[in-house]
Amino acid sequence: MNNVPLSNQSRRSFLGQTSQGVGAVALATMLNSASVQADPVRGVLATLPLPQRAKRVIWLSMAGGPSQLETFDPKPKLAEMHGQPMPESFTKGQQLAQLQGQKLNCFGPQHPFAKFGQNQVEICSLFPQIGSVIDDICLIRSMTTEAINHDPAHMFMNTGSQIAGRPSMGAWVTYGLGSESTDLPGFVVLTSLGKGGQNQPIAARQWNSGFLPTRYQGVQLRGKGDSVLYLNNPPGISRDQQGSDVAAINALNVQQQAMQDDPEIATRIAQYEMAFRMQASVPELMDIRGEGPSTLELYGCQPGDGSFAANCLLARRLAERGVRFIQLYHKDWDHHGGVKEGVALKAQEIDRACMALITDLKQRGMFHDTLIVWAGEFGRTPMSQGGNGRDHHNKAMTVWLAGAGIRGGIVHGATDELGYAAVENGCTVHDLHATMMHQLGIEHDSFSVKFQGLDAKLTGVEGANVIREILT
Repeated sequence: MNNVPLSNQSRRSFLGQTSQGVGAVALATMLNSASVQADPVRGVLATLPLPQRAKRVIWLSMAGGPSQLETFDPKPKLAEMHGQPMPESFTKGQQLAQLQGQKLNCFGPQHPFAKFGQNQVEICSLFPQIGSVIDDICLIRSMTTEAINHDPAHMFMNTGSQIAGRPSMGAWVTYGLGSESTDLPGFVVLTSLGKGGQNQPIAARQWNSGFLPTRYQGVQLRGKGDSVLYLNNPPGISRDQQGSDVAAINALNVQQQAMQDDPEIATRIAQYEMAFRMQASVPELMDIRGEGPSTLELYGCQPGDGSFAANCLLARRLAERGVRFIQLYHKDWDHHGGVKEGVALKAQEIDRACMALITDLKQRGMFHDTLIVWAGEFGRTPMSQGGNGRDHHNKAMTVWLAGAGIRGGIVHGATDELGYAAVENGCTVHDLHATMMHQLGIEHDSFSVKFQGLDAKLTGVEGANVIREILT
């Protein structure tokens, strides 16, 4: 290859010459996977300041805001006051979403609760399968958030800020720890839509990398149709031809990187190579037919059905392959009306799957170092909306955690007797993020990146506390 500078050389000329130079080497590297293994993505934290209890996170996002009063927070007093005016002492001067300025009536829990496990933890009777593993779960009934509408609430839960453009928690984690997978992204997102049909959009910025390098952003896989859009080769293009194209393009990128030292060029190189490897790894990953009838029965899913249950099974498969952060969105929890029927339908869709994920991870020896988090973006009001629904609410919600050093079979925190606000051991989203980081071996206060002159952190600048009472 001659020594003409890239700036004085035509693209066509360079592509023609790389067949004997850098392009051939890169192509050989990618195609000869039997003898050359790609390095996993490395994080910026060479050593961890804390013991690492969790090697990976599976975050179960119940999009729409599940009602804690029909799931995990029993309120017998609210049931007694059903239909009566909500005491003004609870709501005076408080921010509400769509109920602001309206007549407020108490709306009792629409389903009975039952006791499960060694400690007789009360949860809604619609969730007997989760009840069967409640001794592995920690319920936090005193979670609060700052946002009261869906998109900013998702932003806050995912990034610790309502301001768009901040890195998501999955990006922070993979930036710090990297990934153990060589042929899959370190941060993967799966979505599912329930039978209720409320298909509220989830913006891709919810799993963006913000001001971190883009190689750390989440990659969405799809349970139906093409697993990744535009990943497959066009008709008439073989894998060898595609590999040659990738090699040539990356050869150009390597020379550009040498001149500019731009981290986004390095990201582009890595992502081209990752996409090439994913063409082989993703179809095998998404084909769950080989799991066997007993596993499919455990989760209650069928290959290719795109259900939350199938995504839970895929989450386990991703975790086995070294993916660091796996986020599952299950939509259709926005019950402004028909909360009784709506939550019953949701319970059918998630109850067995959540149990199966915990059970499967335990059987495979992965539960002890996998952190599972179940959360919506906010809770719901103890007052009725439209006669049979509940409005958005940010002063009380329930989340639960399991695995990776989390104490099972306990309840942390409490809301008042009507379920309006957290009154005991109140927790914030920042506290939840800090606890997650702590279990991953990361000190949340010192894990920051300079952005616009400030030390930006997932846990924000307002202060956050690790919820130590829930840790073993």
